[in-house]
Amino acid sequence: MLLLGTRLAGAALRWRLPLRYPRQLSGAAAPDLRAFIAGNTEPVREHLTPEVSLRLLTPRCRFWSQPAHLWPFSDPYWAIYWPGGQALSRYLLDNPAVTRSKRVLDVGSGCGASAIAASMSGASHILANDIDPVAAVSIQMNCELNKIPPLLVATESLVGKMEEKWDVILLGDMFYDEELAASLHNWLTEYKQLHGSEILIGDPGRSQFTHYAAQNCLQKVIEYELPEISRQENYGLTSSSVWRLLSSDIAGYQKHNTHLI
Repeated sequence: MLLLGTRLAGAALRWRLPLRYPRQLSGAAAPDLRAFIAGNTEPVREHLTPEVSLRLLTPRCRFWSQPAHLWPFSDPYWAIYWPGGQALSRYLLDNPAVTRSKRVLDVGSGCGASAIAASMSGASHILANDIDPVAAVSIQMNCELNKIPPLLVATESLVGKMEEKWDVILLGDMFYDEELAASLHNWLTEYKQLHGSEILIGDPGRSQFTHYAAQNCLQKVIEYELPEISRQENYGLTSSSVWRLLSSDIAGYQKHNTHLI
């Protein structure tokens, strides 16, 4: 997969830098972009949530093995169904009460799978947040593919924003960079303290994430075995988990009891 390679650091930097204005595509560009996405991805169901069809970049697509400089846009993280997002979406579909009739924010939405799963589970209001405007178009195409109403998409970074209250915040595969992980942890901890929201994180066990998981501020909700194709595409990762961010008082209680053992 030469196109994506290991170029996650650049995306991490973009998430850390506040965007004054959302990056938007002009109305004239959108139809051409839709045609480009349709011609260079394919609908896929071979993942943890086969009831959700997603337009993804696969080995059968021409850009899968081409040099990155030939891709005309920023890195297409939206065209990969990352393992943390798979676990998070599977959990929402299996437990619809988590998002039913709730206001849901999906941060780093990518292909939109978790936001789509929340919609299928009956969420009353959903905002998919991804700073890549190409992802915003892809998310709407995936909504159409799954025959659900179009989702609202914000293309400015909402990391660090405290004003609006969400019942549930979802983050799949966002803890892939140490600085970004620290920024997310500080924001989510403060947000949880202020609003008391349910904050769910999907991650396959990346080192940048397990550092926080070891600090008793997170509770593992469930772990899923990844299908073989996902293992191959993710360098042999075999499973992915959903974690719940605990409130500071519960996290402190657990830490205290751990020291007593």
